[in-house]
Amino acid sequence: MSRIRVLVAEDSVTVRRHLCDVLQAQADIEVVAEAGDGKEAIRLCQQLRPAVVTLDMMMPVISGLGATEYIMAHCPTPILIVSASTNRGELFKTYEALAAGAIDVLEKPIGDDIENGWEQRFVATVKLVSRVKPVTHPRARLGALGQPSAWPPKPSAMPVGSPFAHGRTMVGPRRRCEVVAIGASTGGPGAILEILRALPAAFPLPILLVLHINEPFGAVFAEWLDAQTGFRVSYAKDGGLVSDLGVGRVTMAPPDAHLLVRNGRVRLTRDPARHSCRPSVDTLFDSLAIEYGAATAACLLTGMGRDGASGLLGIRKAGGFTIAQDEATSIVYGMPREARLLGAAERVLPLGEIAPELAALVE
Repeated sequence: MSRIRVLVAEDSVTVRRHLCDVLQAQADIEVVAEAGDGKEAIRLCQQLRPAVVTLDMMMPVISGLGATEYIMAHCPTPILIVSASTNRGELFKTYEALAAGAIDVLEKPIGDDIENGWEQRFVATVKLVSRVKPVTHPRARLGALGQPSAWPPKPSAMPVGSPFAHGRTMVGPRRRCEVVAIGASTGGPGAILEILRALPAAFPLPILLVLHINEPFGAVFAEWLDAQTGFRVSYAKDGGLVSDLGVGRVTMAPPDAHLLVRNGRVRLTRDPARHSCRPSVDTLFDSLAIEYGAATAACLLTGMGRDGASGLLGIRKAGGFTIAQDEATSIVYGMPREARLLGAAERVLPLGEIAPELAALVE
């Protein structure tokens, strides 16, 4: 059986040695090289073509973000970010790397993390990431991430409900819709960013969002997404009226709390995780199937596992409009695949066609 070939990129010699020792202790993993800066990581990735790159964000010469953008544009390779960055600016760079094609992010071991199973989580994540087929992300397509002035053009000049947006005709009768829900996991930051950038800034329906992202990296994701799009993005507050979440608003499940809607109000709970996830996409979708039924539109995007699939089916059975991202554009075709197998998706669409489909729901 062939071993998983890993390139470890980390500027701290002590941390790099520890990461390599943990990986080399696995019979099915081989550390093929080590890099102390981003430029060396790029060179070794091009030369050795590893199955996985573990990459620190704060590195000399070329940063982790710069290395991610170059690797995903020129020699696409599954990247696992291993970072201790937890302040606002550094977290923003981590989100940008995820949007640029990095697969997942894991915190560096600190103090007693090793005794709490960090090494096992690290190895398991490397193995999961190695099974992901990387998608090329040309830097020209990404634009200047982190610079709102460089947003790609939005179809906002066209009436929101135009059936001819993006050169396609609207399929099926127009339906009443009161709320839009989006669920995503691995690969989600980039997919969500693309959808929000393509929607008209004056999109009139409240958008509720659940994204799986490891702690402590979810702390300011809503703030970052707000800065990258024309939408006002914020974490949900318990008890708020959904009707107050109007034009150009995205409300996101905060880290480690389920988001749902009950009696017209946003609710946050600490109920047990579903599918090992809190927040859970299924929790949000199930509540919307009951609360709004046929007036719900829901999208299930790229991600590992099956969270969201049964909830999407519930919305479809209630008469709502359901979309699953297709395999070709999914970083990980897990959650949307489960939805398709259940018959939960009314439409299975490439990522680039999801925003026009949502825009066509409203006038």
